[in-house]
Amino acid sequence: MNKKGKVFLVGAGPGDPKLITVYGLKCIQKADVIAYDRLVNKELLNHAAQGAELIYCGKSPGNHSLMQEEINQLLVSKAFEGKSVTRLKGGDPCVFGRGGEEAEVLSNAGIPFEIVPGITSGIAAPAYAGIPVTYRNYATSFTMVHGAGRNDNGTDGLNWEALVNGSDTLAFYMGTRNLSYICEQMIIHGKDPKTLVAVIQEGTTANQTCVTGTLESIATIVIHEKIQHPAMIVVGEVVKFKEKLSWFSKEGEILDDSVRVTP
Repeated sequence: MNKKGKVFLVGAGPGDPKLITVYGLKCIQKADVIAYDRLVNKELLNHAAQGAELIYCGKSPGNHSLMQEEINQLLVSKAFEGKSVTRLKGGDPCVFGRGGEEAEVLSNAGIPFEIVPGITSGIAAPAYAGIPVTYRNYATSFTMVHGAGRNDNGTDGLNWEALVNGSDTLAFYMGTRNLSYICEQMIIHGKDPKTLVAVIQEGTTANQTCVTGTLESIATIVIHEKIQHPAMIVVGEVVKFKEKLSWFSKEGEILDDSVRVTP
């Protein structure tokens, strides 16, 4: 009987391949199997070992190459074949990435695993747009929120009053299609309609686009500027720093553009 393999649940970072962690890159280099998601920068797959099996597990609204249950079974079956499996996810595996669910499946199956954190888009995309999610005297609290919308029963499961009153900066993931609803709920629950909002499309990549407005205007601006998913929504006073702190140049490069880690 083959010895069980091991699964590494790896965060690939927010899009810029240079933002992969050193350990995350080693997991790519050493893997027998890489099961990767849609938002993973494909340049990272160039670091896979020769002969490694690359399996696309991407999901987009209404289009799943594999259902979550199939992905779970894939990880288990490849590990039972004795293979080293890297499950490569955009951002961080445990920030709206179902990393906890997959880890639980592996634990129940007796498969050894590691969780390798990655840089999440809720922090990285604003940073690349010149927006610090915390800033002394302006924002001492920061909350990441799933913004994909309402459940089958018509509720979204969010405590809007707590979000509005309990955090200085809010970062909404997967909320582009529900931007009007998000802004409406925040205003209804007491947020000033003039509160600043930024929407950052494809943050940290050469296609990054950032638009700003207020809770009462941003939905119209996003439509006018044709901003699309994937995009981060950032709400809070820190958005005002964008013009002064914006540093990312799509044309320029900082240091060497290549990513190398000696095995």
